[in-house]
Amino acid sequence: MATGMVSGANPKPNDSPKDAAVQGLGSLIMDCDIKELYYGTFKAVRDTAIPIKKNAITAFIGPSGCGKSTVLRCLNRMNDLVRGFRLVGQIRYRGRDLYDPEIDPVAVRRYIGMVFQQPNPFSTSIFNNVAFGLRINQYKGNKAAKVEQALQRAALWDEVKDKLNANGLSLSGGQQQRLCIARAVATDPEVLLMDEPASALDPIATRRIEELMLELKERYTIAIVTHNLQQATRVSDKVAFMYVDTSGGGRTGHLVEFGNTKEVFGNPKEEATKAYVRGEFS
Repeated sequence: MATGMVSGANPKPNDSPKDAAVQGLGSLIMDCDIKELYYGTFKAVRDTAIPIKKNAITAFIGPSGCGKSTVLRCLNRMNDLVRGFRLVGQIRYRGRDLYDPEIDPVAVRRYIGMVFQQPNPFSTSIFNNVAFGLRINQYKGNKAAKVEQALQRAALWDEVKDKLNANGLSLSGGQQQRLCIARAVATDPEVLLMDEPASALDPIATRRIEELMLELKERYTIAIVTHNLQQATRVSDKVAFMYVDTSGGGRTGHLVEFGNTKEVFGNPKEEATKAYVRGEFS
């Protein structure tokens, strides 16, 4: 646990996984255990436990409305910004519950960054886009060096190094998304959350983002939401398949199956998973 997230907290790695279902995952950096998640009286998600392994890519898949993005946004407390949000359960990062009252949710996002579905650069220079988090966090070091490092890690430096003063909105869609990734990694987070980061991009830009994710996992832990099953098979190490329970008259998402990507796609255990990976519904 980063000490900046809570006053007086000492970094302490998570204990060994207690549940046999997560054995073999190696080093866990996050452990998501959602019993129930509400927006007001609406139960959006139930019974979803997803361990996140360090330096791996975990993909959340499932039909629309099953709660994939809702669960992803719990991992850095983005759902706190939604009126009526309430979580029953725990999201543990390095052994500490992120929903502990002592935890600063803004500081959480310093260590667990996020990239959204639509590229959302600011209407300012490329340099200022990347340096935004550094300024917010009052970084005292060499900002120019950190900006260059972040753009290098986002595989964008060679394309923009001679036009850092150009507006970020002048870039192509794929470049804008990589700019947002650079902005996210500039503050040196440990975890990157990606909510369908390539869904608004053309196939060439999508492929570049996928290649970049594989490069980034050497430094970061990544959790991604995707509707593209081929993308999940190409980039992820672990897969969490979620589905929608309509038995009570509502629509509540829940975890159906979690495991190694090759196993979930090649030999799924649950009937709903089998039907989904065969393309019988989407």
